[in-house]
Amino acid sequence: MMRPVSLIALAAALSMPARGQEAPASGDTPPPAAAEVPASTNGAARQVYTPADFARYAPTNAYDMLNQVPGFSIRDNENLRGLGQATGNVLFNGERPSNKGDDMYTQLSRIPAGNVERIEIVDGATLDIPGLSGQVANIVYRAAAFSGQFSWRPEFRAHYTDPLFTRADVSVRGRSGDIEYEAALSNDESARSGAGGPTLIRDGAGNIIERREDAWNTHYDTPKLSGRITWDPAGDTVANFGGHYQRKYDRYFEDGVRVGPGQPDRTRTVYENADSWNYEVSGDYQFGVGPGKLKLIGLRRFSHEPYLQEIVTTPVGGTATGDRFAQTGDLGETIGRGEYQWKMFGGDWQLSGEAAFNTLDNVASIAVLDQSGVFVEQPFAGGTGGVSEDRYEGLLSFGRKLTDKLNFQIIAGAEHSTITQTGMNGLTRTFFRPKGSISLAWTPTADFDVSVKLRRRVLQLSFYDFLARAFLNDGNQNEGNNDLRPQQDWTYEAEINKKFGAWGSTKVVLIYRDVEDRVDVVPVGATGEAVGNIAKAKAGAIDWTATINLDPAGIKGMKVETKVLLQKSSLRDPFTGEKRQWSGFTDKVIEASVRHDIPGGDWAWGAGANYGHYQPSYRRTQIDKLWEGPVFANVFVEHKNVMGLTVRAQIRNIANARSKRDRIVYTGLRGDSPIAFVEERDRLIGPIFSFSVRGKF
Repeated sequence: MMRPVSLIALAAALSMPARGQEAPASGDTPPPAAAEVPASTNGAARQVYTPADFARYAPTNAYDMLNQVPGFSIRDNENLRGLGQATGNVLFNGERPSNKGDDMYTQLSRIPAGNVERIEIVDGATLDIPGLSGQVANIVYRAAAFSGQFSWRPEFRAHYTDPLFTRADVSVRGRSGDIEYEAALSNDESARSGAGGPTLIRDGAGNIIERREDAWNTHYDTPKLSGRITWDPAGDTVANFGGHYQRKYDRYFEDGVRVGPGQPDRTRTVYENADSWNYEVSGDYQFGVGPGKLKLIGLRRFSHEPYLQEIVTTPVGGTATGDRFAQTGDLGETIGRGEYQWKMFGGDWQLSGEAAFNTLDNVASIAVLDQSGVFVEQPFAGGTGGVSEDRYEGLLSFGRKLTDKLNFQIIAGAEHSTITQTGMNGLTRTFFRPKGSISLAWTPTADFDVSVKLRRRVLQLSFYDFLARAFLNDGNQNEGNNDLRPQQDWTYEAEINKKFGAWGSTKVVLIYRDVEDRVDVVPVGATGEAVGNIAKAKAGAIDWTATINLDPAGIKGMKVETKVLLQKSSLRDPFTGEKRQWSGFTDKVIEASVRHDIPGGDWAWGAGANYGHYQPSYRRTQIDKLWEGPVFANVFVEHKNVMGLTVRAQIRNIANARSKRDRIVYTGLRGDSPIAFVEERDRLIGPIFSFSVRGKF
């Protein structure tokens, strides 16, 4: 099944302007405007926030603070190859992180609010870090003494799902001389999910031929132990070393009953187990050399990923039948990177080189349940094999101020890679690809700025897609494809920011992608299909969000946030030749929320709702739309000082969003064959009750 796809990871915001001091707890006076200070590299204006700006929210960590910065949305690093140039929009003490195993939320949430000195918002093209553009946040922090924080976030659902008690985290940070250290144990991504309800199966004429009643639930826990040490003596020398070890416990259970005319009633069970473990170690060392500074980066990560799926159907009074798919994949990545920065011709230069080595070793099997209740393995050679890629990249970048209001940055280079597949139909291929970007940042006035960027991207492949894979729950199978190539595109981006004084500001992001080798399901042979490439595709997006401060309207402590994302895509269907949108593409998102920090006390309340619309996924014989909605809504109440703790109670899905599926399956090639059946699913999710306790020590 194809995952929903969103073209844009960038978020744009319409928001109130930056603030200096927050209003007193009584809310008698509005907060003053943010400070504007010159950037250290080129004189461009930047907004600066101090801890006092976030006092009303009682933050426990840097994530809580950055999440309240008006007009800013956190953007994680893109799924590009290796480490490469910077693609996220958050810096830590002026540097981008050199690890891959932690997302921005994880890294920000480990920095206690008391360690944050300030948060700076500046256009990325004005900095000396290649690859950045649009609004970028720099978290300036320093651990002066030992401190820690924790959170616990249990969750309960009314239907089909076990309670969640294990979602929690604890972290500590401190300093001893020139050494700063941190350690964390977290299970923030843990979840319990579930849904249940009817499914109708109709024939091509619309007659009901089967009724199903199913219920499923999941248990998902991801405990991670991590640590990091930073050595920051006086001068240009800085060294970081960190790593993590993580276990993942991922189980899926489904029970159902199927009835239909002319056939016995049947029970059906589905069980999946994707328990796995992974680790990552990384480090970087920066020091002065000649007229500039050299940064050396190393990273190693590994993941052991077993997977098992079993489906058993038992007719009343009959013999059970079933199938099993199992695979075990070992994924490894090793990266070495060097970056040398210096100043020349009035600008910032960087020469970088990177070597990355990725591997997958996978063993897969399928089995059929015999009459004695034993799974008997069947031939499935296409699922077993190995994939490796050796990649080398070199880039040169230059950025400088053209005028007091205009900055530019250019990056040029290329990568050379060799992809080798072993196993059935093994093959070795070599590629040479140009890469780079050019960006401009224009700030004609203090309340208006525009940035534009053109870049050439090469995306990361999933090595599993080279090998055969069975999807038993839907009766589908991918063949292996040793000719799979990474997706590439020319991306055109623009970001426009406009401030409106005390009322707010607006941001619009525009993106257009001209894609080569779009990764999708394509034909293989006369009747098969596999993950492959579509020669040409395109997509565009408009992303706009808003944070409106209502203090000037006399409603102290209240803000409203909105978001509208509109996207459209196009490609030529590899099976039918017709034009259609990308499989699983998210084409519309609308969100709105309100938060009110009540003046004169520690109480806050809020509510929100979001709507999403998604395109179906396409295979040789089916069109499948799997989604939840149409509207998710929530309300919460929060107290920011319960014996020093921040406590929140929340109810989600109060608008009764459902788990739905609309699938059309054809007897042969879709569009050229009769309909075999139509599946209409409508499952209850129900209300979700959550509770959180956050504190520090």
